[in-house]
Amino acid sequence: MSRTLRLFEARFGRLVLADASAPGAEEAHGEPLILIKVDGADCTVHVGDEAHPLAREDTLLVNPQLPVRQGGSAGGAAARIIEFHPSLDWLRQVFPAVFEDVADVFPRAREAITPRIRQLADALAVEALNDQFLSPERLEFMLQELMLSVVESFLARRRAGASLWRGSRFADTRIRKALGLLRARPNKDVNIDDLASQVGLSRSRFYDLFQVCTGRSPRSYLDLLCVESAIAKLSSGHARIADVSAELGFSAQSNFTRFFLHQVGIPPSEYRRAAARPASEEEETPPQAPGPGS
Repeated sequence: MSRTLRLFEARFGRLVLADASAPGAEEAHGEPLILIKVDGADCTVHVGDEAHPLAREDTLLVNPQLPVRQGGSAGGAAARIIEFHPSLDWLRQVFPAVFEDVADVFPRAREAITPRIRQLADALAVEALNDQFLSPERLEFMLQELMLSVVESFLARRRAGASLWRGSRFADTRIRKALGLLRARPNKDVNIDDLASQVGLSRSRFYDLFQVCTGRSPRSYLDLLCVESAIAKLSSGHARIADVSAELGFSAQSNFTRFFLHQVGIPPSEYRRAAARPASEEEETPPQAPGPGS
């Protein structure tokens, strides 16, 4: 429904970074659709018979089979959005009770974006534009985080908690609490044993449940959160690498540089330069398909 700038397809479904400045043709999809504005002008999206503005303060949630049409932006001004088409099989593996019947899974099409979803959308856009450094593991991690945030923010308050999480790996409230604490302040200095105590679990039980829930160890999960936070800060163009290093709990900038190089494949200084390229240069770059994770 808009011009594709980047495209990624894998078992999670399809992620598109799109130029939404021009009106598009009406489409309907067999899977849910999540739309989030990244930057540029506000635009309009028609979902069924309703027209919804899409600004940075919005999240648009489209139920399957509803016709969607991009209305474009005022005067055709530049507007970039994230389009996420999650695979139903992938959704049902992670959130079986939520997506067993998807006809009206989203009660409202337009929701106020949360800080966490805003953070994830901005990080996804930066990573998409610098896709030569984006690993399939990191991409799927961020998309799972996005869907978890959508479920917690927009669906949990409207459905009974027990039924919402039935059969999900994320059913344990203690682990969800631990995830929230880690997301609130990603920091390499976090004491995982103290975190286990905070949520009322022994060290061994916490590690076992965390692995079952997230598919990775607490330290590995924290590392991905730290990378995501570092990329967001570096791409803003304002943060000094030494400050980013200190905020993430590294005792020396050299330790942060080694960590970032191991996780991303290039030093943080090079990533910051790549992320700072003008948007006009990025838009001239051919879309990547299928991209990482294929």
